[in-house]
Amino acid sequence: MENRAFNINLEKNPRISIKVIPGHFTASSTHTNYYLDLSELKSNAAIARDAASELALPYLSNTLVDTIVCIERTEVIGAYLAQELLQSGARVMNDGGEISVVTPIFNDIGTLSFKSSMVKHIVNKSVVLLSTWVLSGRTLDKVQDCLSYYGANIAGISTLFWVPYKTPEQSINALFTSNDIENFRVYSPKDCEVCKAGQRLDALISSEGYTKI
Repeated sequence: MENRAFNINLEKNPRISIKVIPGHFTASSTHTNYYLDLSELKSNAAIARDAASELALPYLSNTLVDTIVCIERTEVIGAYLAQELLQSGARVMNDGGEISVVTPIFNDIGTLSFKSSMVKHIVNKSVVLLSTWVLSGRTLDKVQDCLSYYGANIAGISTLFWVPYKTPEQSINALFTSNDIENFRVYSPKDCEVCKAGQRLDALISSEGYTKI
């Protein structure tokens, strides 16, 4: 499976890249014809800093941010994103402010909450949501519902990879989209064209990695 992999580089900064593996993969509620390895972006400090610098651009001059909510192990990028948004400058909205970086708790049935000590960083705060990817939009909907419950104002949504045709109503700031990968597809399991073609599943995937089947 790994021998089929290739890299997609960000044109503005080729050091920012994702490893793409063609095949047949299943996530919790979707099938897809590519697996995206985004681990280097989330764990390599220098690359995570570069990614954060790109993700900060839409917010620097016009968005007040109190809190960055990180899901799917994006905390390293989230910390650098906060640093970017707090840089000094006459046209930097958050210059002189404070930004918290927090992570919600996912329970066994997939609902979210925040520890009591973290709620103060969410209630009535201006929040940017940071995720690894947005494929079907289901996880995104859950997080947005949770933030709305706590009275947060969602000032922006940022992700490393986004499938626009699956979430057309959302305005999302992404490093890469499905348009960067030829013929990238996400299916519901019952409508999966790869299944209908008789191709066996290669692996179970999540934002944290894959398990071969």
